[in-house]
Amino acid sequence: MKHIQLLLLAIASTLIVAACDKQKAAVEANKDAAQDAIDIRKDSVNAAAHEAKTQTDINATVDKARIEANKDAVQAQLDADKKKAEADAAAEKAKIDAERK
Repeated sequence: MKHIQLLLLAIASTLIVAACDKQKAAVEANKDAAQDAIDIRKDSVNAAAHEAKTQTDINATVDKARIEANKDAVQAQLDADKKKAEADAAAEKAKIDAERK
């Protein structure tokens, strides 16, 4: 009789340990899945940040080119205005000289 009780106790213990191992394995699998999902999200965030930085660099380059082109256009206009003022002054001097004669 004692042997049967010991055998039943051993079987019950084995079943309990096996059930605990399955639960632990399920918990570990859930943990691994959550960590994998977090890693995938991190990779996605890093890729989006890299793309945003690249686009910002491109936009900055375009903006710098626009600023430089605008500066060149304004300088060209100022040079033209300066030459026009010089020409107007020369014409006015020539007019004055012509009126004296």
